[in-house]
Amino acid sequence: MSAVLQKAIDCLKIRDVYLHSSSAFLKDVFEPKYDPDIDKVEVQFKHIVTRSSVLELGDDDNAVKLFRVFVDLGARWVLPIMKGDTVETLDIKAQIEGTMTAEYLMESDPGSEALKQFALKNASYHIWPYWREYLTTHCQRMNLPKLVIPAVQFANNQDHE
Repeated sequence: MSAVLQKAIDCLKIRDVYLHSSSAFLKDVFEPKYDPDIDKVEVQFKHIVTRSSVLELGDDDNAVKLFRVFVDLGARWVLPIMKGDTVETLDIKAQIEGTMTAEYLMESDPGSEALKQFALKNASYHIWPYWREYLTTHCQRMNLPKLVIPAVQFANNQDHE
């Protein structure tokens, strides 16, 4: 772990995790509970840190700084349409997406590079359990096949050292 990232970890305290926006759908003719091709349907995942911001609340005497990280997450169920041995296109049968926000109290300012590294490498640790629960619950409500997803997942746009 880099010293810059550790500086952010030392300065930020988790305050809240919440769902900022979401959407879900089943294709009109798709009935997952009864579809004979359900075993051929594949699941694709999305996990991308999209943005972060510093928010200052209150007046000068009682100002509180918050660091917020927004992460786009999703799962979609697709049926590959084959042309010979090649996938020609994907028929999207169902989709569940959401933007989760992690909010941190800034006890001091670690600097923009530290905040960037924290957003890319640490915020997903806090968001992921809430997303897993949300996705699992929606799968059940929509009669989609049960998903077993890992306890931790890292964003696709991670900076690797």
